[in-house]
Amino acid sequence: MQLNILTLPGDGIGIEVTREAVRVLHRVCDKYKHTASLSEALLGGIAIHKTGGPFPAETEKRALEADATLMGAVGLPEFDNWPPEKRPERGLLGIRKSLGVFANLRPVRSYPALLDSSPLKNHLIDGVDLIIVRELNSGIYYGTPRGIEGEGKSARGFNTMSYTWDEIDRVTRMSFELARKRRKKLTSVDKSNVLETSQLWRCVVVEVAKDYPDVELDHLLVDNAAMQLVLNPKRFDVMVMENMFGDIISDEGAVLAGSIGMLPSASIGGKRPSGAWVGLYEPVHGSAPDIAGQNKANPLGAIGSVAAMLEYSFGLTEEAAAVNKAMETVLNSGRVTADLRPKGTPATTEEVGKAVCEAI
Repeated sequence: MQLNILTLPGDGIGIEVTREAVRVLHRVCDKYKHTASLSEALLGGIAIHKTGGPFPAETEKRALEADATLMGAVGLPEFDNWPPEKRPERGLLGIRKSLGVFANLRPVRSYPALLDSSPLKNHLIDGVDLIIVRELNSGIYYGTPRGIEGEGKSARGFNTMSYTWDEIDRVTRMSFELARKRRKKLTSVDKSNVLETSQLWRCVVVEVAKDYPDVELDHLLVDNAAMQLVLNPKRFDVMVMENMFGDIISDEGAVLAGSIGMLPSASIGGKRPSGAWVGLYEPVHGSAPDIAGQNKANPLGAIGSVAAMLEYSFGLTEEAAAVNKAMETVLNSGRVTADLRPKGTPATTEEVGKAVCEAI
């Protein structure tokens, strides 16, 4: 199979973890006789430095032409005080909108080798295996009007949260389809006791559920969902929620996995003529500029994103399973980076990538 992939290493440790993810991708292609055609483009802070903007037109063009896009991370401290529309993160929002991806899938799995890495007690997280589905293309991050008006102490900031029936319907159906292939349980998270958008959200979810009678559905308010994710995470299979709730809740999943460096993500949308999902794949973690260039970053979130890409964009489930199994083998071996609290000398970013290749 020909895999035409665009890589966007981005900023900070994104460059290092993407390098190891690509190394693993090439190993998979060698073993299973695929051909990977990779190109690289700019996104985020590095794009601002080289082109003046976080999401260059050339990057957009190449992302639209690729079968899938693999990202590293974006963001640099030097841009922290810049206006939101000019910051590196605007590039991430831009490419998501351009590709039309509307659902962010974040698998959260506890590995036996990492139980002691989580601050939660082992019996709470042993056996956790869930997916958080975050609506990605609407909500308060995209709603208008938005802005800051006035000056000084009379200034007023405002944002608009808005959802249409169709926007809720499509991400809900995707979540039901995922649940149907897993343990057949879907939890919808909202704030319907306060927000009108959440009242519509719950209404749509209930309506869509009629088409999936084999999937058990329950509803949780977002504050309770955050608490239950810590108190009893094994109760969850697939969780679906709007954009901002998903942004917050999905990072909570890092506590269950032992490190935010472990979490991959897949942002997917419509289907290409080939039948493959349009996909943007990236680790959940940020650019971590404090350790950038030091060969310390955990690449397993980026490598897990390769597994997700193989499964969702190319339908290569056997290859995806091989990557995930190799990651578990490496974790069991103890050849891991410092964030995973190894008993001996921490492995480097490169050593972990090579170890996953050997396990494959």
